[in-house]
Amino acid sequence: MARFEMPEAGFGAMGATAQADILFELGMMYATGRDCETDVVAAHKWFNIAAIKGSARAAELRSELSAAMSKVEIARALREAREWMTMH
Repeated sequence: MARFEMPEAGFGAMGATAQADILFELGMMYATGRDCETDVVAAHKWFNIAAIKGSARAAELRSELSAAMSKVEIARALREAREWMTMH
């Protein structure tokens, strides 16, 4: 599975909109399988984080994606998002 590592140096200096846009694109990448395997859990995770950072579109897509996910998948995505937010 493809991963994007975002070094903390410089990432924190970006504007909130730029951060949300990057995180939204990660969600799109996993949702569509662009340059990686499709992964709805990872897509939900990144859409969730982008929504927290202010992306309304990410919030919409997260909601749409949730409708097709199991409760276990949603719980895993939320846990992974929370872990990422805690570390970054």
